[in-house]
Amino acid sequence: MSSYIVTFKDGVSQDEIQKFKDEVTSGGGELGHMYDGLISGFSAKIQPQTLQAFQQQAGLSDSIIENIEPDSIVTTK
Repeated sequence: MSSYIVTFKDGVSQDEIQKFKDEVTSGGGELGHMYDGLISGFSAKIQPQTLQAFQQQAGLSDSIIENIEPDSIVTTK
């Protein structure tokens, strides 16, 4: 199970985001950090089948998902 950051488009309600968080946990994943500032979303360890469903949803023209990317450490020089 890998860690990802899932971000949502501007104007998406916390209730809509909660549905995705519930999918993560009901699918056996683990929620990490919640983002509710400059970006809206969360980090999570996501099971492959849940990730695939999110990626399919993100590909739709009316998707509320902005981006799904692997969670990693970012450094500056």
